[in-house]
Amino acid sequence: MVSGKLIIFSAPSGSGKSTIINYLLQQGLNLHFSISATSRAPRGEERDGVEYYFLSPEEFRKRIAAGDFLEYEEVYTDKFYGTLKSEVNRLLENGQNVVFDVDVVGGCNIKKYYGEQALSVFIEPPHIDELRRRLEARATDSPEVIEYRLKKAEYELSFKPQFDVVVVNDDLDKAKAETLEIVKHFLDQ
Repeated sequence: MVSGKLIIFSAPSGSGKSTIINYLLQQGLNLHFSISATSRAPRGEERDGVEYYFLSPEEFRKRIAAGDFLEYEEVYTDKFYGTLKSEVNRLLENGQNVVFDVDVVGGCNIKKYYGEQALSVFIEPPHIDELRRRLEARATDSPEVIEYRLKKAEYELSFKPQFDVVVVNDDLDKAKAETLEIVKHFLDQ
């Protein structure tokens, strides 16, 4: 019998999702981050097995064929992201609550798979102009990549109604506090 619960976070890139998740992980709620696999190269000081499991596109495709993923998506050309079943099972079998940072399609797929054992949370930016400002301030992507992410954000926002809860991140401290209360309530049920 699986004893942990699952909390799924999805959002357009630059919405503040990772910041909110990192805050929640520090609140003593027995939350454990599900480390996703990706075929993209590490950014900055990211390390394999810490922020992501970094796989080559070829290795990622082999793991898809082997049925190793709970969900996966080719988010950008040759840029796969996915959730390894072994990672989720490891955490749940230890009675831990699992936190996911996934794209909207992956979030919907995990929610469908786990049903009421999972809470899906969509972090919404206040508006596209603010999202552009945040992406530019990160200084990790080229202008072309930023434009692509903004176009993709419009598509991702259309998934909002499929999530259990939507948190608008127009004020980071407020969004963190609101998300903390939502997660505490879910874990207490």
